[in-house]
Amino acid sequence: MTPTISSRAQISKARRVVVKIGSSSLTRPDGRLNVPALRKLVDVLAEEVLRGKQIVLVTSGSIAAGFMPLGFESRPSDISSAQAAAAVGQSALMSTYTDAFGAYDIQVGQILMTAGDTVRRSRYRHAVQVFEKLLELGAVPVVNENDALATSELRFGDNDRLAALVAQLVGADALVLLTDVDGLYDAPPKQPGAQRIPVVNDMSEVAGVEVTGRGSSFGTGGMITKLQSAEMATVTGIPVVLTRAQDVAGALRGEDVGTWFSATNERRTRRKVWLEHAAQMTGRLVIDPGAVRALRDRGASLLAAGIRDVRGDFAAGDPVEIVSEDGELIAHGLIGYDSVELPQMLGRSTHDMVEELGDDYGRSIVHRDDLILVRNTVTDVVTGGGMPVAD
Repeated sequence: MTPTISSRAQISKARRVVVKIGSSSLTRPDGRLNVPALRKLVDVLAEEVLRGKQIVLVTSGSIAAGFMPLGFESRPSDISSAQAAAAVGQSALMSTYTDAFGAYDIQVGQILMTAGDTVRRSRYRHAVQVFEKLLELGAVPVVNENDALATSELRFGDNDRLAALVAQLVGADALVLLTDVDGLYDAPPKQPGAQRIPVVNDMSEVAGVEVTGRGSSFGTGGMITKLQSAEMATVTGIPVVLTRAQDVAGALRGEDVGTWFSATNERRTRRKVWLEHAAQMTGRLVIDPGAVRALRDRGASLLAAGIRDVRGDFAAGDPVEIVSEDGELIAHGLIGYDSVELPQMLGRSTHDMVEELGDDYGRSIVHRDDLILVRNTVTDVVTGGGMPVAD
């Protein structure tokens, strides 16, 4: 496993980097695709690829590139119109990327994703295999959310979050978020006296920073989604650079541009990352205070004795969330039993169950190897549906 990059200066030595660019950096003021800006980005990324670096590009811009050709005066707000714009814009976007990378004899591979492509373990593994093969063959995966087909229930919601998930999925050494501001500031950037924050070693350092959730007129993001993405990546061992699109070359060289977010945890396995960030929970276990302490303080497995309630319909091996009696999220885990088996087991010791029900009931409900603690995030990362159409 590649060691975690511990400082900005080391990013130039990173083997695999995910770069995300927002629609505000790829569109003109009138909403058309900014081809010169896109080609400038590709010039930098292609040079990195030719030096041996593996690049995964997460790009916005499909809806922004498609709504004006369809006759809309502004970005459509209804789902069907936005999806139609994405269908038109995505083809134009990929054609431009293909031509731009082709000038360097570099192939690109389009990957359109929805949350539904990751919530099942088998589909997550398949996504990993596709990325790995493209990178092995020297191609640049170009990723966007599948806006033309995704439903509100199975959306990432913005490409910042998608970029963090892709970085985790491919085991990236670093994530670079490109936007239209030159980093995170300690106050709104236009406010007199506002200062760029060059380094964030822990997200708690910026918990009180005033940021906005509004992006440009042609995008859905904003600084809040950038911070959410940075936190998703750093807690799984992936450092992040947030900077302007025109500073991408400096960011990849390790220069003092933008804001560097240090990784705050060791690199996790893809299985643990999937369980924490991508898996769709199929049920809920409510546990007592003693079980909460056992999971958090001792790294124990979850036993039936500590479970107070079971909700949902699931089968053994499905992902479930584990919460305290007051509703606090404690962990995600792979359940060891079907939901119909659990009611007779609640609150009982393993010894009693084996005596009455047999040896098959001597297993833990969720083994510690199949469990990941989920801490409350500083940015309150949104993981559900009902979000706006992404771009």
